[in-house]
This record gives sequence, structure tokens and C-alpha cells, in this order.
Amino acid sequence: MSGGSPQIDFSGLIREGDLVLCGQATAEPVTLTEALMAQAAQLPPFRMMVGPIFSDTFSAGRAPNVAFQSYGVIGNARRLARAGRLDVIPSNYSAFCAGFAAGSHNADVVLVQLAEAGNGCLSASLSNDYVIDAARGARLVIAEINPDAPFTFGAEWPVPIHMRVAARRPPVELASAPLDDVSHRIAAHAASLIADGSTLQFGVGRIPDAILSSLTHARNLGIHSGLINDAVVDLIERGVVTNAEKGIDPGTTVTNQVIGTQRLYRFVHQNRQVAVRPTSYTHAQNVLARINRLVAINSALQAGLDGSVNSEMLNGVAIGAIGGQLDFVRGANASSGGRAIIALPATASDGTSRIVANVETVTTPRADVDAILTEWGVAELRGCGLAERARRMIAIAAPEHRDALSAQLRGCAG
Repeated sequence: MSGGSPQIDFSGLIREGDLVLCGQATAEPVTLTEALMAQAAQLPPFRMMVGPIFSDTFSAGRAPNVAFQSYGVIGNARRLARAGRLDVIPSNYSAFCAGFAAGSHNADVVLVQLAEAGNGCLSASLSNDYVIDAARGARLVIAEINPDAPFTFGAEWPVPIHMRVAARRPPVELASAPLDDVSHRIAAHAASLIADGSTLQFGVGRIPDAILSSLTHARNLGIHSGLINDAVVDLIERGVVTNAEKGIDPGTTVTNQVIGTQRLYRFVHQNRQVAVRPTSYTHAQNVLARINRLVAINSALQAGLDGSVNSEMLNGVAIGAIGGQLDFVRGANASSGGRAIIALPATASDGTSRIVANVETVTTPRADVDAILTEWGVAELRGCGLAERARRMIAIAAPEHRDALSAQLRGCAG
């Protein structure tokens, strides 16, 4: 693909106060978003809705007349948050998407990356999210047609397009992070909770990648997830993931987003064994409850001694997201034989404990928590009283923090 500036001029297209919404994560239409940010200083002030950001498009120092919004802080969105330029809407991802479907959220301009099949049909490709519903009510829909984006089934594009632009960049890629000792130890504990025939949900990051990589000897796993990554290709090619025992969608890997590298994109291209479905299906409680042995694997920033989970904020700053965590935790709890796993390192990069007396904010309430694990073990919390929960949580904290946590617990009891 050629570089250079795209042939689109946003002057006259963006009006003062507009909410401009673009595809998220690897579905970001980079040709369009780069052009918009390059021209933003010459445009009237507008708002920009972003999701997870894995490109370098949205620099915190650019476009001071743009007010950024998001439902969470994932990837390079943290740069905007640290600079105080990201207004976070605290919402479950599924509810955020449903708001556009219901018309309670609206966008004026929608920028989207699409894939085109040989017969002219279009697909939302890498993400079947809120963008389609936002486009239904938008004044202007601009599509970047990307020949390197895979055509995926389930994400066929149903909305009229007002302008088309040829992509000058391949889709954004997100390679797996190198695995370390801590993630391997966490993965070993998680693998002990995942039975043959389980259906997996997981997120982005080193720990989910490590857990998936540890399952190469499992049998007949299924996938029903908010996203899939390159590790899924390995499991399918090894015959570990067959989707044969899910109870629904037999033989089909179901996801809402595709986040990985060109290897993954080539795999999902026109592959009818992969369905990129909307959140009204991937995150729906009545769907999740029908899945056999749904195992939800999610991460956290903190976990409290009572089992409460914080995946959103530290020291008053938003650095995470609610995302689909609570949807999948509750779905796994409702699934026959399901497990809801929260996995996190016992310590943060600065050495402080991630197991704390009280979390800063609650993403997943203690009443919904099943199992929490760190590299030091598994705390099985379902059915446990508060005193036993605290004992089990302290046991999976890093050894150097256990005495302090016990002292804090005694202080609270006194």
C-alpha cells in the first residue's frame, strides 16, 4: 500500500460540537483517523469517541480542540487518560453498545474500516461492535475500504455509506507480548481449572495469552469470547479447539472482535468456522447461560480480601475498563459447569500488592466472584464467608505482603 496523505478533506464535513466515532482496536480506520488528526487544528471543536487504541494516531499532544471520550482506558488510550484528555464513561461494554442500538447514544460522523468481497459485499471485518448501530443514525458515514482487512462472516455491513476512501495502511496489528515467569505460573494454576470440553472467554494481554498457550494438551475446547487472538489459531490448528461440545454454535468459533496479527487475519478471512457477532449475541446472558462449561478468564488491577475486583482505576486515575468482565462472569456462573476466573499478578510493577484490604472501585462485586488466582495459587471463593475469603486471598498474595494484609484484617476486625 502507498503512504502519504489520503485524498479526503474534513473541512465542511465536521461541524462544531459533532461527536465523531471511529472503529476501535484493530478495526480503527487508520487512513481516516490519521487524516482527521492531521487536520483537526483547522476544524471546529468536536468530540471524538474511541475504544481501545493500539495505533499511535491519537497523541495526547495533538488536536487540543478535540475532546476525547471512551468507555474504558485500554492500550494507548492510557496516554490520553494520563494527560487528562479522556472522559471515561463508566459502562459495561455490552450496555455501551446497546445504547447506540436503542438510540440513547448517538454519533454525528462515523469512520469505519471495511473489507470488501469479490461480489461487492462489505464486512465490518475485525469488530462487530457499536459502530454499525452508530452508523444507522449518523449524519455522515465514511468508510475506509481496506484490501488487507479480512472479510468475516457475521459482521456483514448493513448501513448505507456516504463516502468511500481507499485505505493506505494495512489494519492495525497487536502482537502477543513475550511471556514471563509470573504469567507462566498464573497460567499453570488457571489450566487446572479448565476441563476438557470447556468453552473459553478471555481478554487481551500477557496472562490470557499464557493461559491459552498452556492448554495445548486439552481436548474439545470451544471459543465464545469478546475477542480472539493469534493464540486461538494455534489451538485450532493443533485440534485443541473443535467447538464440538459448546451446546450452541457447534463447530464455530464465536467472537465480537479479532485482535492480532496478519496471521490471524488470514485465518479468519472468509472462514465460515469463525463468526464475528454483535455484543447482543456474544455478551447476552441468555446466550451465555446456554453454553456448556463456559470458562470466563478476566484480569484485574486489584482484588480485595472480600473478593471484590477492581479492573478500572488506581490512585484516582482510570487505567482500565469495565469492558465485558461482569457480563462474562455472570454468564459463566449461569453456565452448566462454568467457571469465572479472575487472574492477576500478586504485585504491581512498583512492588506494591495487588491483593488489598479494600479495592479502590468495584468492577465485579464480591457476590459474583468464583475464583481469583495469582502466581501464588488459587483462591476458591464461591460459597465462602468473609473470614474464610480473607484467609484464602491472603494466601495468594505475595509472601512479603501477607503479614501486612493480616494486620490490616485484624485492625478492621478490631
